[in-house]
Amino acid sequence: MSGATAEPPAALPAKRPRLPEWFRLKLPVADAFIATRNLLDDLKLHTVCESAKCPNQWECWSKGTATFMIAGDRCTRACGFCAVSTAKPFALEADEPSRVAEATRRMKLKHVVITAVARDDLADGGAAHFRQTIEAVRAANPGIAIEVLVPDFLDKDFAIDEVLAAEPHIFNHNLETVRRLTPSVRSRATYDRSLSVLAKVKARRGPTIHTKSGLMLGLGETEEELLQAMRDLRAAQCDILTLGQYLQPTHQHLPVIEFIPPAKFAEHKRTAEAMGFVHVASGPLVRSSYHADEFSQIAS
Repeated sequence: MSGATAEPPAALPAKRPRLPEWFRLKLPVADAFIATRNLLDDLKLHTVCESAKCPNQWECWSKGTATFMIAGDRCTRACGFCAVSTAKPFALEADEPSRVAEATRRMKLKHVVITAVARDDLADGGAAHFRQTIEAVRAANPGIAIEVLVPDFLDKDFAIDEVLAAEPHIFNHNLETVRRLTPSVRSRATYDRSLSVLAKVKARRGPTIHTKSGLMLGLGETEEELLQAMRDLRAAQCDILTLGQYLQPTHQHLPVIEFIPPAKFAEHKRTAEAMGFVHVASGPLVRSSYHADEFSQIAS
């Protein structure tokens, strides 16, 4: 044998870690799931449930709920956590607001969540399209609670005011992660810009609107960084907070650094409530619009 040292074997592609046992859920089977699927196909609507590979799709659709994603399914940003396609968007569809309204009417929703891809190609970021959709939904469903989950609109005042003019009940914009990780997690977004958007909404509408934001855990944030992000949201007068576990949608996206156990999420919920958030949803499977109607039920 020669005395040469053998070269180490080539590294294999990293495998996504196994999901902890608390993610192993029984998929519900209900006629409502098929009905929701057929309705969305019939009206040619997109949902964040599908586009973002949400783990709660089966549960929500089986309960006859969905989060509508307007302005197409192509995003102008390429965030490291998000499964929504990044590509040059198509033109806005003028009849999409009426189709969303018809869907909410058929589904007999009492609370609807409307979100959108980032449309940095549009001068207003798609704000007018949000307004038209909100107004169409309200006209078709008087009394419905309307929640919007919006991009940052590059913090343009006129775009924020355009959405607020339609008077949504809940204005949600996600901070997503802590300050240190923002550059590697979010595309073309900044930590302070997101806080500014939330603060402006509250400054303009005060107690007549609830503001909401969400954070993903398990991306490598420290506990102190998380607590600081929560304090920063409260300083912006954010009312509602969601905390959920980040899950890597594909191998091309950011890896999961840590799986946070349910007990820790429960602890974070108590801490957030003590900070003054009026409603906190915190758990491994929590997403921005997961059981979103629960706050409406509490507030009514």
